[in-house]
Amino acid sequence: MIKDRLQHRKVLIVLDDVDNLEHLEELAGSRYWFGEGSRVIITTRDEHVLTGHKVDVIHNISLLNNDESMKLFCKHAPRGHKTIEDYEQLSKDVVSYAGGLPLALRVLGRFLCDKEMNEWRSALARLKEIPDASILEVLKISFDGLKPIEKELFLDIACFFRRGCKIEHAILILDACGFHPVIGIKVLVQKALITISEDGTFDMHDLVQELAHYIVRGEYPTNPEKHSRIWKAEDVLTLCAMDATMELDKIEAICGHHFRSDDGCVLWVAANMKKLRWISLNFERLEDGLVETTHPLMPENFPPRELCCLTLRGFHGKELWEGYKYLPNLRMIELHELKTLIKTPDFSGLPNLERFMVYLCFHLEEIHPSFGHLEKLAFVEIDYSRNLKMPPDISRSKELETLTLSGFSSRCLRKLDLSQCNLGDGDFRSAVGWELPNLQQLSLEGNGFVRLSFSFSRLPRLKCLNVSYSYDLVELSELPSSVAVVLADDCTSLETLGDISNCKWLWKVSLLWGEKLAGDIILDSMFRGNAKDYFISINLSNMDIWSGPSALWVDLVKNYNMSLPHDWYNHFSGILMFFQSNKNFDSDPNIAIKVGVHENFQCELGQKSNETLKTHNPDTYVGYVSFSSLRHTGCLNSIYKIISFSLDPEGLYGDGYKFRAVLVPKDDTVQTTKVATDSSEFWDEEELYERKTFTIQHDSNSSVEFLWHPLGHFFYK
Repeated sequence: MIKDRLQHRKVLIVLDDVDNLEHLEELAGSRYWFGEGSRVIITTRDEHVLTGHKVDVIHNISLLNNDESMKLFCKHAPRGHKTIEDYEQLSKDVVSYAGGLPLALRVLGRFLCDKEMNEWRSALARLKEIPDASILEVLKISFDGLKPIEKELFLDIACFFRRGCKIEHAILILDACGFHPVIGIKVLVQKALITISEDGTFDMHDLVQELAHYIVRGEYPTNPEKHSRIWKAEDVLTLCAMDATMELDKIEAICGHHFRSDDGCVLWVAANMKKLRWISLNFERLEDGLVETTHPLMPENFPPRELCCLTLRGFHGKELWEGYKYLPNLRMIELHELKTLIKTPDFSGLPNLERFMVYLCFHLEEIHPSFGHLEKLAFVEIDYSRNLKMPPDISRSKELETLTLSGFSSRCLRKLDLSQCNLGDGDFRSAVGWELPNLQQLSLEGNGFVRLSFSFSRLPRLKCLNVSYSYDLVELSELPSSVAVVLADDCTSLETLGDISNCKWLWKVSLLWGEKLAGDIILDSMFRGNAKDYFISINLSNMDIWSGPSALWVDLVKNYNMSLPHDWYNHFSGILMFFQSNKNFDSDPNIAIKVGVHENFQCELGQKSNETLKTHNPDTYVGYVSFSSLRHTGCLNSIYKIISFSLDPEGLYGDGYKFRAVLVPKDDTVQTTKVATDSSEFWDEEELYERKTFTIQHDSNSSVEFLWHPLGHFFYK
């Protein structure tokens, strides 16, 4: 009927306080129901009504500012638009309380219009304890339109979470309580009960929060045993003064603060709350001179089986509870500043625990072995627990997504050692899959990986990766592009490093005692990165590199001299060296390279040979020094004519050592200019080795000398 009568007429239609999408579709199903130039204005408490109907424009109605609020209040308050000086501050207090809400300003103005000053003060004091019911009943319309689970969600947020806090933290707890908060919070925002700012914090109007408190406390504001939620310390203390055997079957959650550390009655009373799903208690710090609690924090009959989330801060006791407790619904444990806690409780009765967080528990020494059997565990964070003897066992945690073990924030973590942690392929993502923007060194030595990929990791500054002694490792791939050093010694099953050409800062690779990798492919890939303008050091085993008729090897007895060709300074990018040995080193093999004029060098003492080195377990060391890396330091001179190589220290001379050096021609397609101005990205701070692989030993006008230390201070026997 509406469509038939109005589709050819220009109309203005106002649909006020629409709360049902079907009603809107029946009253204004389409813009084509009305003639050209028509306007349909819809007001609603639920933004979803508008977005679901695909309206053209949505305007968020702003609350009144201070000036507008004062004008509206004064319109209904005494003496018309004017307030005498004595009432001015009281009027400001009323306006502040109303928070720009027109409804509240009208109701309060009409109520106070004939009251004296002392009555104004009394009314304001009463409002802080008992809000005006006529205001709240109007606001309650939005609450009444929520589904039951959304009502519970709203009441938890309004009663327990400080306005301005990060909504992410609230979501963790609310999710543990089974409220599915992500979609629920969206509904609350659409109904204008809460707001979420761009930085992820939430807020709500003062009167909306008072509405929630009014709903929870209802007709019994001084009887906390009849409330569903407890958040005031005085209400908790009221409960503590009651009969300890009284069953409290209404209370679902407690979030209390500022209890004495030795006041254990809170938890003893809470043990009688059969519906308790969440408890968060913040105890005051232990005062000097007080004796810490030696008995368990919780009584034998605590916590109740319905408990979903347990958060404790500041209590002083050595353990939470004794023995086995069956808590099938407990999904989250969060412990802050339990500074005398020594060990965690038995976890075997917590089959659904998903999140376990420990912060500033300085004396915690032991995570109970049952922790390793928590199959639902998804998030573990242990921060500033310096006395912890062993990391938690996560071998059975099939759903683990995040593992953080740190002493300052994980975002500031620069070095992480997860050696010998019995990690497998399924554990790796949970171990290092979180964002560590400043991590530089990662050690995964001696774990059980088979295929290790970094494709999912967020390690933008990782410089040194150590996977040595991972005997089952077959594939190491998708290395972070920032990596500079890869150590994979004794990875006897390793077959591939994947495509490392994108690792433009990679210059050091150690693969000793690996037998399945092609060293020439690795070298070629590193040359295609920026390393050709820096240094390269590769340690290999059982490999022939640059062998054949064109390879002239030298028995390195003491010195080997190489003449530099004409105009070498412009036509060659650097020196490529190969050192092989069939012997085990008793010391770190160091090779000294000296470049200068001819007169400064001894005569050649090497025996050249066309033979190919035998492949009977030789250790091969490949080193490369770019002229560019030396040129920008001012250490290289175009007048130099000869290069001398010598093996050091004494005791390494004799049979079984072979050496070769070649000049590498320039290739414009792979040259870069970045290193000439900044080589810091190559990360030459090898803490694992205590000294750099390449060091400049001497610098003068006539020569420059530098040392190549393939192994650093380590030597292998």
